[in-house]
Amino acid sequence: MNMSVLTLQEYEFEKQFNENEAIQWMQENWKKSFLFSALYAAFIFGGRHLMNKRAKFELRKPLVLWSLTLAVFSIFGALRTGAYMVYILMTKGLKQSVCDQSFYNGPVSKFWAYAFVLSKAPELGDTIFIILRKQKLIFLHWYHHITVLLYSWYSYKDMIAGGGWFMTMNYGVHAVMYSYYALRAAGFRVSRKFAMFITLSQITQMLMGCVINYLVFYWMQQDQCHSHFQNIFWSSLMYLSYLVLFCHFFFEAYIGKMKKTTKAE
Repeated sequence: MNMSVLTLQEYEFEKQFNENEAIQWMQENWKKSFLFSALYAAFIFGGRHLMNKRAKFELRKPLVLWSLTLAVFSIFGALRTGAYMVYILMTKGLKQSVCDQSFYNGPVSKFWAYAFVLSKAPELGDTIFIILRKQKLIFLHWYHHITVLLYSWYSYKDMIAGGGWFMTMNYGVHAVMYSYYALRAAGFRVSRKFAMFITLSQITQMLMGCVINYLVFYWMQQDQCHSHFQNIFWSSLMYLSYLVLFCHFFFEAYIGKMKKTTKAE
């Protein structure tokens, strides 16, 4: 793989995308993520209250369309950013893949980096279906949505090192996760092992996030990574909290239930 191949494979909308305008817009507007988060939190508590004495909505077809749309978006994002990250790793090595800011203005990745951070706002819509269908809403779900939105917008404006890894991993996990949701919503019977695989992938993503944060901090001391202590602190706290919460979820959802099933038998 070489850069000329990647360049030839660019789509027209990727070529036309102006990352400088995007970065400038985010620098001026990133704090709106707090407004979106506040409205989201208000909807959660207000929506649950309103639905308390109402019959649940089915919404199966809209949920299939919603999940399928996010699955396709994530698959394309994973393929495009993944190709760019593989190129950087193969030609320039691990340190460059972590520290180089070219992910934010690279020929293929620049569009998908911006699309990623913007997508964290509409992804809040996942919760609408949970509330209207009166399904169980766990802390991990809404905490994850809010903090990813805040951190993504906060970091993109500064073109923080490690972003290529963070975004590519998230695209990849979401490609599988939303595909699973779409299949379930469409009525397909999907093996429980698929759900376990997704949660294990999320746990692996959080472990990798912690590793990338350490590498950014280590190389930042040598003036080779563009970041700052405040960002690394919040990012590390976020990934560590995700790691704990996803591990707890895995134990409760799979290991705990397996033990109960074994005892019942």
